[in-house]
Amino acid sequence: MKIAFFDAKDYDIPSFEKYGKEKGIEFKYFETKLSADTAGLARGFDGVCVFVNDTVDRPVIDILYDAGIRVIALRCAGYNNVDLSYCFGRIHVVRVPAYSPYAVAEHTMALLLTSVRRIHKAYNRTKDFNFSLSGLTGFDLHGKTVGVVGTGKIGKIFIDLCRGFGMNILAYDKFPSAEGVDYVPLDELLGKSDIISLHCPLTEETYHLIGAEAIEKLKKGVILLNTSRGALIDAEALLDGIKQRKIGAACLDVYEEESDLFFRDFSGHILEDDVLARLISMPNVIVTSHQAFLTEEALGNIAETTVQNLATFFGGGICENELCYRCGNVETCMKERREKCF
Repeated sequence: MKIAFFDAKDYDIPSFEKYGKEKGIEFKYFETKLSADTAGLARGFDGVCVFVNDTVDRPVIDILYDAGIRVIALRCAGYNNVDLSYCFGRIHVVRVPAYSPYAVAEHTMALLLTSVRRIHKAYNRTKDFNFSLSGLTGFDLHGKTVGVVGTGKIGKIFIDLCRGFGMNILAYDKFPSAEGVDYVPLDELLGKSDIISLHCPLTEETYHLIGAEAIEKLKKGVILLNTSRGALIDAEALLDGIKQRKIGAACLDVYEEESDLFFRDFSGHILEDDVLARLISMPNVIVTSHQAFLTEEALGNIAETTVQNLATFFGGGICENELCYRCGNVETCMKERREKCF
């Protein structure tokens, strides 16, 4: 089996080579992202492997289907970049529903601690032998109220971390599942939280969940954390909220227009995205380039699950991580459902 691997990075290759050899799967690594312009590279392969910023829309799906591709393997949990409804009846889609939720939750907490204790500013100062403490005053997390939007695996782990700091927890989820958590309506969470952390998927319903209207409801000085999907936050509205002093700080591992920026080196170049450039220039904004998942454990889990998904599919089995548009709520395909779908 030969798989075209798009948007490949050096850190991807060792794990995929290891698990691929075990299952007889050969990967061809392309640095370019999957798009309508590059989808033709998949011709002659049995499937494609893509990541969060690859484009899998109708034109791309048509090209892949005409090239004989019958499976798209997402090496991530999110699938908002895939037109599942158009894939239906043409190409199977499998994903990695969980790799290391600890990696993302811990990165979220790292961003929060860095922001409230001014770690990044202190680091830069001491590199210049400036040991002044002026402007580095932070605040205790203990006793603060954190609002967690989305209580899946990552959200629950982040809640556990917050409990360890003695924080008060408020949560919002359309499908509450965490035990011992005070679930409240979203508007109440927005108005009462000192810190808000987003851990929900990007859907039509959650697109720009934090926009101008929501920002008006926020507690003055709130800290926003987003390690989920960039478009959960309206970046221009966020910028306005920071300028108006409504938002005290923002910690972002994702950005809604990141697809042509993140995972690439633009040092020495002029950044054409004015909104991102202005956010990065703000003293109370921390931006990391979608690296919350990037741990050795997570990379290994991603490769192992992706390879197993492909091996199961090509072996004629039923892949428990297959996504199906017909099943409703994009649930994982079960055997009896898959037989109806294809």
